[in-house]
Amino acid sequence: MRAAAILTTSAVMAAASQAQQVPPADAVVAATGSRAAENAVRQVGDAFGSTIGREVIGIYNQTNVRGFSPIAAGNVRIDGLYFDPVVPPNTRLSRTTTIRVGLSALGSPFPAPTGLVDFGFRRPGDKAAASLLLATDEWGTVNAEIDAVLPVNATLSFGLGASSRLENGLDQTREDSVGGTLTARWNPAPGLTLVPFVSVLRQWLDDHRLTFQTATEFLPPLLPRRQRFGPDWVNGQGLDINAGLLADWQVAPNWQLRAGLFRSSRVRDRQMTNLVRNLQTDRTGTQRVIVDPRLNFAAVSGEVRLTRQIDEGPRRHLIHFAVRGRSGDRRFGGSDALELGPVQIDTPSRVPEPPFNFSPQQFDDVKQVTGGIGYEGRWLGVGELAAGLQWTDYRKRIDLPGGGVQATNDHLLLYNITIAANITPALVVYAGAVNGLEESGVAPGNAANRNEALPAIRTRQIDAGLRLAITDQIKLVAGVFDITKPYFNLDANNRFDVLGDVVNRGVEASIAGPLTPTLSIVAGGVWLWPKVSAPGAVPGRIGERPVGAISQRVEFSADWRPPFAPGLSFDTRIAYRSSETATVSNSVAVPARTIVDLGGRYRFTLAGNAVLLRIIVANLFDKQGYDLRGAGAYGPIPGRQAQAYVTIDF
Repeated sequence: MRAAAILTTSAVMAAASQAQQVPPADAVVAATGSRAAENAVRQVGDAFGSTIGREVIGIYNQTNVRGFSPIAAGNVRIDGLYFDPVVPPNTRLSRTTTIRVGLSALGSPFPAPTGLVDFGFRRPGDKAAASLLLATDEWGTVNAEIDAVLPVNATLSFGLGASSRLENGLDQTREDSVGGTLTARWNPAPGLTLVPFVSVLRQWLDDHRLTFQTATEFLPPLLPRRQRFGPDWVNGQGLDINAGLLADWQVAPNWQLRAGLFRSSRVRDRQMTNLVRNLQTDRTGTQRVIVDPRLNFAAVSGEVRLTRQIDEGPRRHLIHFAVRGRSGDRRFGGSDALELGPVQIDTPSRVPEPPFNFSPQQFDDVKQVTGGIGYEGRWLGVGELAAGLQWTDYRKRIDLPGGGVQATNDHLLLYNITIAANITPALVVYAGAVNGLEESGVAPGNAANRNEALPAIRTRQIDAGLRLAITDQIKLVAGVFDITKPYFNLDANNRFDVLGDVVNRGVEASIAGPLTPTLSIVAGGVWLWPKVSAPGAVPGRIGERPVGAISQRVEFSADWRPPFAPGLSFDTRIAYRSSETATVSNSVAVPARTIVDLGGRYRFTLAGNAVLLRIIVANLFDKQGYDLRGAGAYGPIPGRQAQAYVTIDF
């Protein structure tokens, strides 16, 4: 596999040496036919979290914003419209992903305390185009992606996408999958655009990585890397589907109707959790494999929003009327826990596959309807005001396997208000407050109630900050925030449940832009002071910090284009994180670490087509450490890894 990668890279570089150079392109592009120009460092506006094609950057991501997960909370949008994902959109559908917090949430009606994850879709354009990507790494993973736009006429265009991935993972686990996507853009009448889509991903082999749980509260010994641990039969299969319809209709000159209807589903024909429990300092423990029967998760969601625009000189007023809804169904539980006996973590386990004995499963059904009215006012050179009121009705029902029903109903008036003022032409300050009724995810695999959907929770956030234009292209954004939520984690009976409340207070900052015509940077950091309050808890059982709390994250990325070598650039990413709270009692913490990535890209044309050759060395200094997978549960972080891919635009 390495030889193939070297030969492929050598052939491309040889062709490139004879090809015509192309000038850099710094526009924000991730559309089909423009993927060779993807460069997150040069295309994002801040360091708070963005994805452009394969390029990921920022201090936040889809599962961690200000210490919480917006995906688990249900704060997800597709082109600004409400979406309840069982499966997030893949890169065949999504051209960009943006984390919206603070000032960046202005312009997104009805924000949420945990921040928003907004997926920007690949809408088929008017011109025929295609992009091909081939990727590999030194561990033997092979990945191929293709996207194409096929216009039919002036009003109809199709987008096609396909992917295939043969992954050889961190611990020699495999994940083999194939996927396909079909989208369309149809303009049946002036001012009306319809975008239907469907995306399917089939995982026909999904090995499950091992999680280590210590016998008592101590940091485990360094865990083995690049070692397959666990019987070969510990794997799964599944099918992920996202489908839906986006609609934009300019009803009248100052009236716009936007709507989205989505269905997201995941079926797991076979799913397992691979655990080494009671891990001792001498590297011995016992192995448990938890096997699930067939699991089904599906959610239908959507939003209809009517917006009235009123312009009066330098002032613009937007009034939004919106209705959102979702209906989710889950089948879970019925698992069989297999005790496979004592193990030594440096010696792979080879226990034969036993028969499985499943028990009856549980079913849950969630329905939520929200209606709201929002206002956005923008006064050129003066400031902005955004406010909204929503009334939400939430109902959840769990049918227990032994009979009986657990039901939860909640009704809540939600509000949001943000005010931004232009102090000077270069300085904007803002302050805001928002509350929400959010989901709290599902219980993790090492919990007694694994896969159980947790109840909705009431949340609150206040924040404030500033944006300073240091130059026309370099922006500094900084803010403070205070978020309050219920605190979920493992209780004394190993159930994942509410233990108290948690308050995350913090400071975040970002600076991004070109320092010189050849050097661009994106730098950011977040400093958190989280605190758990659990009145009545047994002393010493629940610490003041939540599991997974990291007090400081700092990330610096840079892209340099040497003036003497057109088409060539070098980039680096330096990511620091302080120690991470690892147990409910706070007696154990994962040590702080700094990871350095180094990469380069070469852009050229070949037979008239734009080509990008990208090489990255992740974890350059081969830093060892732990990936926290729950309270007292650990896995190894990846070691140094060389990756390469080629993108060709047609």
